[in-house]
Amino acid sequence: MPEPRRSFYLTTPIYYVNDAPHIGHAYTTVAADMVARWHRQRQEDVWFLTGTDEHGQKVMRTAEANGVSPQDWADRLVDASWKPVLGVLDVTNDDFIRTTQERHTTRVQAFIQDLYDKGEIYAGSYEGPYCVGCEEYKLPGDLVPGTGEFEGQEVCAIHGKPVEMLSEQNYFFRMSAYTQRLLDFYEANPTFVQPASARNEVMAFVRQGLQDLSISRSTFDWGIPIPWDPSHVLYVWFDALLNYATAAGYASDDPEEKARFERIWPADVHLVGKDILRFHAVIWPAMLMAAGLELPGQVFAHGWLLVGGEKMSKSKLTGIAPSQIIDHFGSDAFRYYFMRAIPFGQDGSFSWEDLSARYHAELANGFGNLASRVAAMIGKYFGGALPTPGEPGPAEQALADVAAKAVTDAEAAVDRMALNEAINAVWTLVEATNGYLTEQAPWQVAKDPTERPATASSADTASSADSAADAGFRQGGRLATILVASAEALRVLAVLLHPVTPKAATGLWESLGAADVLGPLGAQPVGTVATSGRLPAGTRVTKGASLFPRLEEPADAGA
Repeated sequence: MPEPRRSFYLTTPIYYVNDAPHIGHAYTTVAADMVARWHRQRQEDVWFLTGTDEHGQKVMRTAEANGVSPQDWADRLVDASWKPVLGVLDVTNDDFIRTTQERHTTRVQAFIQDLYDKGEIYAGSYEGPYCVGCEEYKLPGDLVPGTGEFEGQEVCAIHGKPVEMLSEQNYFFRMSAYTQRLLDFYEANPTFVQPASARNEVMAFVRQGLQDLSISRSTFDWGIPIPWDPSHVLYVWFDALLNYATAAGYASDDPEEKARFERIWPADVHLVGKDILRFHAVIWPAMLMAAGLELPGQVFAHGWLLVGGEKMSKSKLTGIAPSQIIDHFGSDAFRYYFMRAIPFGQDGSFSWEDLSARYHAELANGFGNLASRVAAMIGKYFGGALPTPGEPGPAEQALADVAAKAVTDAEAAVDRMALNEAINAVWTLVEATNGYLTEQAPWQVAKDPTERPATASSADTASSADSAADAGFRQGGRLATILVASAEALRVLAVLLHPVTPKAATGLWESLGAADVLGPLGAQPVGTVATSGRLPAGTRVTKGASLFPRLEEPADAGA
């Protein structure tokens, strides 16, 4: 029997429904989709989860401000904005969890009841500063002096707004008991929190000693009721973090979901923004330790997208909707730009000018023009049928070596979540193939009489190359060798860029005729893609629409 496919479970954070998604949310989701697609091309059993966080005071207040119930507000935002944007971004998530779904709420209650029964939760009182934007009680070191209208007040370092002083009778999770266990776990699992800067931050925070965590609220009712005391609702982060378990099938009675939980748990990677790192790298593993569940493989905290030097934010009017970019440049360009232009794990600034420059230089002129040139020459010289190549020479071997190294380097980069480095590795093949064509100059080789079969007549030479016979160029010659090597490089690029630019990669795959002879693009194993000679002679190659047509500057560029 064949061995079962390795599972790979990947998550985005679940997003607040207090507003529509902006490109900061899209950035995380596209990164996760690139990784999920890459692992699928490794022939792994991938489960990719995203969703929405719909409870808490922030959502409740937003709904009240819009004159609707929190549930109506969440339903409206999810249906009109959050789910549709996944299609706009070409995201291939396997599940979409909503924290108001019964499958989530009942399983969350089962989880916290278990902790309560184990003595991990107790009743107490709490008073302290609370940021509604973060949905978090703040420590003194988390606050900074306000500026402008908030001068003289202490404000949240992330949202720049004053915090509220809350005093409540709450239930608490004994998180302080897990200080040393967490430190021991971090030491034993050095890649659990990445990148290194995030790991250092978490280690320093936990070494200061953890406090017990208030996990309930009694001053409002928009949340999951505490099962043993319905006058309290569960703290929104305790609720939200559990989505990774509830969606996977934790505490389910359904046999299929139980089997899935056994197969994919724990998550291999949680992708999060750095502003919610502590929740995922401190609170979440402590919760799992208390429950006796296996911890995830990694929490990777990426940086912020900056606009005008500030974090992307609707509240600060720096939020840009994904459609503002995609309507002009297309989803492939959106995905490519944000995955390549910004080192994953660091902050990065978005600018229309940089996006436009990269689109034209790298996508249109670099990659798209390469695909068009090769298809056009196969059509012109061999009637659109891939010829039989001659013996490869040093130039072909050098190009094949670049392809093999691109695969190896990209694979390693994806494994360490260096997504921009993975694309950089792939792009060496784009550049090498363009360079190869320039050096080999097939249009000059075509003028060599020896590239014509001995029986070719002058009439054949002048023909329009509507078919391989009409084209009049010999099989096995130098011209055939150059174009086959170039087509093979494009085949490799189609596979390697499928996780990044799925539409263009699919268009290229079809242009090369690869679907007819090799099967669907998504089924191609990435690890062996650089093996030469996969496209047989006679494969029909067509010059389709430009993968990345030249564009006029967007009207709102630089706005």
